[in-house]
Amino acid sequence: ASGTITQVIPPSLVLIVLADQLGKSVGDMYLGAIGPSIAQILIFITFIMLLSWFNPKLMPPQPKELRTRMGWPLVKKMMHGVLPSLGLIFIVLGTIFMGLATPTEAGAMGVAGAIGLALSQRRFSWIMLWQGMDATMRVTVMVIFILIGASVFTLVFQGVDGGVWVEHLFRVAGADDPVSFLIAVNIIIFILAFFLDFFEIAFIVIPLLAPIATTLGIDLIWFGVYMVLMVEMSMVTPPVGLNLFIMQMMSGRSLAFVSKAVLPFFLIMVAFVIVLVAAPGLATYLPSVLF
Repeated sequence: ASGTITQVIPPSLVLIVLADQLGKSVGDMYLGAIGPSIAQILIFITFIMLLSWFNPKLMPPQPKELRTRMGWPLVKKMMHGVLPSLGLIFIVLGTIFMGLATPTEAGAMGVAGAIGLALSQRRFSWIMLWQGMDATMRVTVMVIFILIGASVFTLVFQGVDGGVWVEHLFRVAGADDPVSFLIAVNIIIFILAFFLDFFEIAFIVIPLLAPIATTLGIDLIWFGVYMVLMVEMSMVTPPVGLNLFIMQMMSGRSLAFVSKAVLPFFLIMVAFVIVLVAAPGLATYLPSVLF
């Protein structure tokens, strides 16, 4: 479940795609995602802490080698592992928030920073660099081809007044107010995310829903974060939840067992979506203050 939160934590690629499709800046989208991502992480941590206090038998035992390293040695080791990563995140996000670099330039600085970290840790190799370039090329080509197909689809769909048809469909279904519209979007995205990758949803579905959200007075930054949370929930629910299959493979347990185990976290995610609807300032406060 915590693996799904990475989609809403800057510098998420998902947020960059969303910003482009919603016509918002990447910096605004990142700022809007900071509050919800931190809140979701804190809720998960609080749940785990309460569970460990009231039912410690459910928690994994502490490794013996860790018990011998408590105190400053453990803190030092944690700082050694965390601080370089935080510095790299600052290089990417800090330059965007301060207006020093565009997302593309910040990405290039992130690459340079990552190579510098690898060199400082004596873990750099030409094979690693080639693998990184190869993976980047594959993801970029995949996204570009999806974007080309989605752009053609959207152009044809809008050319035959498909947007008007979709808006009329929501109105006939009774989803002509913000709450009903969000419930309908919740159901649609939740089901689509079982079978489609987020990029397909972002390039095909969001351009159809964003104009309706604007008409209903829904903040698009908030709407983007809301959409990501819907995709997160579908990743931990059967029958096609990607994270469930990964944990099934890693744990050797049945899919039914893994699905039952993740149920408390899924309910927390549902409750958090309700909180975001009730308190939209979680996603809209920082963009309104800083920009």
